[in-house]
Amino acid sequence: MEQQQRLEYLIDVLKQENPEDSQWLETQYGRTFAMLRGQMNLRQPEPCSGEFMAVQNEYLQEITRQKGIVDVNTLTPVPAHEKLVLWQGDITRLKADAIVNAANSQMLGCWEPNHGCIDNMIHTMSGVQLRLECAELMEKQGHDEPAGCAKITKGYNLPAQYVLHTVGPVVRGVLTEEHQQLLKSCYVSCLELAAQYELQSVVFCCISTGVFGFPKEPAAEIAVNTAMEFLQQDTSVQRIVFNVFKDEDKLLYQKLLGMAAVVDKEF
Repeated sequence: MEQQQRLEYLIDVLKQENPEDSQWLETQYGRTFAMLRGQMNLRQPEPCSGEFMAVQNEYLQEITRQKGIVDVNTLTPVPAHEKLVLWQGDITRLKADAIVNAANSQMLGCWEPNHGCIDNMIHTMSGVQLRLECAELMEKQGHDEPAGCAKITKGYNLPAQYVLHTVGPVVRGVLTEEHQQLLKSCYVSCLELAAQYELQSVVFCCISTGVFGFPKEPAAEIAVNTAMEFLQQDTSVQRIVFNVFKDEDKLLYQKLLGMAAVVDKEF
């Protein structure tokens, strides 16, 4: 199949599963990747046919190939620390042992079609398998995921081998010591889990600084300080990447890391 044929096939299969929402999405986006992404965002965590999975995998991997895969081991570390990297761009392009997802307490990904959050994009580009694995983890756990912890899943169609899912604190109003300790716990939990699995490279997004409302500057300080503290230990983790998307975040991390420039920017 060509890429457009794959897209049409995937849209048609998901349309049969959920005709009402698919009709609305088709009216909104046409038969485009945005329509498919919306269908995937709304899809319940249920098994798929082998044929659907094979076509979906080929389709998503080709999208990533066209965007360009970036191996984190080729990125230049910051001047002050050979194990830290700052990179601006799409986290789903990064080839690493693990990337970190800023999840919600359901741990099932974002359900809003085409929402701009990192949770939505990671689940989309991983494929429907990721929501299914997360649902299985949550069923075994029997309750929502508390803030400050971490879970690990496969990366499926991402260049990253694994995804580390963590729920950050929600800040509404004054930033408290509890908020700060919970955010630090997110970073520590992810790094400890990576070390447990003997992973060498971990990519962090800016946890909790989006809709969860954690102020950006103290969040960046916690991220950098916690990473540097962890790297003083003797573990498998040898490279920590701070992945930023907005220029505002890039400037904060540059200041904290003593950098004059950032390796890459992709939009």
